[in-house]
Amino acid sequence: MKFEVSSKIVYQALAPSTIILNIQPFKGGGQVVTDENFAVSPELKMTEMDAVAGEKRFRVIEVPEPGYVSIDYKAVVENTLNVIPANQLDDVLISLMPAAVLPYLNPSRYCQSDKLYKFAFNKFGAIENAFQKVMAIRDWIYKNVEYGGYTTPQTSAYDTITEQIGVCRDFAHLGIALCRALTIPARYFTGYAYQLQPPDFHACFEAYVGGYWVIVDATKLVPINGLIKIASGVDATDTAFASIFGNLQFQRMEVNAISLSPEFQYFDSNNGLQGYSYV
Repeated sequence: MKFEVSSKIVYQALAPSTIILNIQPFKGGGQVVTDENFAVSPELKMTEMDAVAGEKRFRVIEVPEPGYVSIDYKAVVENTLNVIPANQLDDVLISLMPAAVLPYLNPSRYCQSDKLYKFAFNKFGAIENAFQKVMAIRDWIYKNVEYGGYTTPQTSAYDTITEQIGVCRDFAHLGIALCRALTIPARYFTGYAYQLQPPDFHACFEAYVGGYWVIVDATKLVPINGLIKIASGVDATDTAFASIFGNLQFQRMEVNAISLSPEFQYFDSNNGLQGYSYV
């Protein structure tokens, strides 16, 4: 599938500041990025770099004096998903996991899997197939957590399971925490999303089963193949679209994803018969 993605972000700088942006789609796996255009007004010093660990591409922008800063990004992205039958997506022994996967077994700031072990084991522990465990987690979150914008940037998975309300970020954190509690590596996924209303950056998660990072969206708001990956990480702490150093005030943002494929074929993982992965 081919998409055009775009984002426009405006800040007001009240003092010299630095912005680290994470809004460019990841290059790799089943995702190819072309025709990129990154513009900043006024013209400022900007450095591009890749993350040392993880799947991220950063732009570092130096803002030397007060004023308004407008960031415009646009690219064409073509993605190809692997479709894996559910019976191939079982548990992977920890001893057979790649070293890069192991950090995603541990609790993190927003995903306190150590606090949710008993709940996860009692609710999902009897399910034998790892992928079906992940699907059961996704479905439980979808049915039991109300989707609504009443949370804060400090809301964790433990808060979400207690309050049973959250936005996509909270759904993702809870899914990650429950997977890790069952010894299934899981990581945060952020990206552009086709057909998301209202348009915005979207969060879901990836679970490591059968040797694949399988994409899981507990909100069920968009088609799985309508997701264009920006970054993955342990949780929202290292996948934020912007990190601010200095005195900057956020003004507004516009995010969009448009299909360039003549006939978009909706991939729906709700039946649990197969999983989808970019890698």
